[in-house]
Amino acid sequence: MFEDISKVLLITDMDGTFLPASKIPSRENLAAVERLMSAGGKFSIATGRSLQASKRYFEQVNVNCPIIMCNGGMVYDLHNKRQIYDVFLPVSAKEFVRRVLEANPDAGCECLPIEGVYVPQMTDMERAHCEICRVTPVECGLDEIPPNWYKALFAMKEERLHEVIEFADSISGDYPDVDLVVSAPIYYEMLPKKISKGTGLKELVKACGMEDFTIVAAGDYNNDIEMLEAADVGICPSNAADDVKRIADVVLDVSCEESAIAAAVEYIFERVGKRSAG
Repeated sequence: MFEDISKVLLITDMDGTFLPASKIPSRENLAAVERLMSAGGKFSIATGRSLQASKRYFEQVNVNCPIIMCNGGMVYDLHNKRQIYDVFLPVSAKEFVRRVLEANPDAGCECLPIEGVYVPQMTDMERAHCEICRVTPVECGLDEIPPNWYKALFAMKEERLHEVIEFADSISGDYPDVDLVVSAPIYYEMLPKKISKGTGLKELVKACGMEDFTIVAAGDYNNDIEMLEAADVGICPSNAADDVKRIADVVLDVSCEESAIAAAVEYIFERVGKRSAG
């Protein structure tokens, strides 16, 4: 591994890894990414966000590789504006969402088809999520949402998360074609079965012919675990969840508030330098 910087891909989660709480990329992270790409390395983003919720960042952050969206539901060629891989929730997911919302009227929800962000149950938590992502949601009934959803997200107060999870678990046997994952202390997401950032990474590598690359993945939360496991090297910032720290190959001593991705880039250059010196 790390024989040649031109054969290295760094792919990072956005929120809590590349982005601090302010949602403004640090100058250190931006400079480090540019340094990596200028040296011939590849850089990409893997996020649970929809394309609409991520677009503004790509005015600031350059990538030279397709990106992973919707927690693995889509691999998107940003430069040619086309999907190179996608997979959707089954039709039965609508009924699953309906039952969760009826049993939990305080849980917000958004569903993500190809275009738009649709909200069948608006709450203060869901409204805050839309504001964070800077998207204008379409509020409508579940039956009015266009088909082909990449995912559904439930937003709730942190103290209510476990109760929503317990209810979803109690009915999940009726819906064997979906998986659920906690993506933040207040977000619970429904994805197609066995779809994750990890499967998205494998599809990205295959589509780009990067089988001989050293893949370095960075993430901070449970929805990043499969991606870190699928990479050659899994890195997490110091603010990462304990479950992520347990499986990461490298736990950085800096957080997302301290430009963790700049530290990850430095780690890569150090390994390449050691290989060159050897």
